[in-house]
Amino acid sequence: MTKRPLGLVAIVIYKIFSALLLMVIAIALGLTVKEHQLLVDFSESCALEGKLDIIKWTLDKILNLNPKTLQFTSIAVGLYAILTAIEGIGLWYQKGWAKILVLVLVGISIPPEIFELFHRISPLKLAVFLVNLAVFWYLLPPSISTPDDERSQ
Repeated sequence: MTKRPLGLVAIVIYKIFSALLLMVIAIALGLTVKEHQLLVDFSESCALEGKLDIIKWTLDKILNLNPKTLQFTSIAVGLYAILTAIEGIGLWYQKGWAKILVLVLVGISIPPEIFELFHRISPLKLAVFLVNLAVFWYLLPPSISTPDDERSQ
């Protein structure tokens, strides 16, 4: 078994954790679609009286979405979870394609994250941006030396 750099191990752990979290979200959204009427009935009952406002707020947001939107979102998040898991596994086995895949996907996400930070900053958005920036920087290949650089050495 080859020894992997600590930075690579940290990225793999981040990717696998992200994939698991995304899969839980996809399953929860899928169950929401399947049990939409049950959630409507539950939210209309007095079972929420005096309960946490966050539960009421979350249910209101979910129930105001079209079930087809929830279904599409569930599928999209599930596919992204699978892709993220593939990235993590590929990086673990130190495959070149995985490094390129991570660079492309993280690189694509950085400009929208910057836009979001200017639009409305939050500690979570800032943390995700900084982690993605660190992952991108770590996996970015070192610059290729030019013949002029070799002559000066």
